[in-house]
Amino acid sequence: MRTPHPPRSFWFARLVRVTVGALLNALFRTELVDADRIPEGAVILAGNHLSYADPVLLWCRSPRPVHFMARSELWKVTVFGWALDHFWAFPVRRGSADREALQQAATYLAAGEPVGIFPEGTRKFKKADEDDARGGAAFLAMRNEVPLVPVGIAGTDRIKPPGAKVFRFAKVVMCVGEPILPGEFTQGGRKERVEAMTSELMRRIDAQAARAEEVSKQ
Repeated sequence: MRTPHPPRSFWFARLVRVTVGALLNALFRTELVDADRIPEGAVILAGNHLSYADPVLLWCRSPRPVHFMARSELWKVTVFGWALDHFWAFPVRRGSADREALQQAATYLAAGEPVGIFPEGTRKFKKADEDDARGGAAFLAMRNEVPLVPVGIAGTDRIKPPGAKVFRFAKVVMCVGEPILPGEFTQGGRKERVEAMTSELMRRIDAQAARAEEVSKQ
C-alpha cells in the first residue's frame, strides 16, 4: 500500500472545492439542510453510506473542509492515494482497531477541524443499519469529547444505480441532525456508553435520511 503523504498545505484542495466542488453541487443540486447545526470547532460528521458520491458531495457542500476516514485499500492505487492525501482524507484499516487512524483523527480534532465517518463502513442500498454499525464514531467522540453530528443522505444512490451504464444527475439532499454530546451517555462502562451512543447515532441518521428523501422529492 502507498504510504500516505499529506501535503503541508491544502491549497490545491481549497481550489478544487471552490471550482470543481461548486460545479458538482450545481449539477447534482446538492442541498445541505440545517447546516447551522454543525458547530464550530472540532466535530465528527457521521452519515449513511449509499454511494461513492457520499463523501465527495458532502466534502464539496460542507461549510468547512472535512477530513474523511477512507478504507486503506484505496491507497494501493497511486493516483487515488495521491488525491486522497491532498483532499484531507486519511486511511483506516477496516476490521481492526487501527490506532494510527484513531490518532490521526484525534490530531485533526485537537486542531478544531471536522472529521467525517460512515459508521456502517461500506455502501448499503437501504436505511442505516444499527446491527452493521461500528462504534468508531462514538468511540472517537467520547475519547476526544467532541460533538457527533448525524447526517442523513438521499439521492446519491440514484446517480449510478446497480446495473446502470451512465451517470445521472439526481438531486442530492443531506439533512443535518442535532449534535449528540458524549456527556449525555453516563450509564455503564466505556463499552456500554459507546454502544448506547452508536445506537442513538444510527437512529438519528435514519431519521435524517428519511427527511432527506422527502426533501429530494420536492
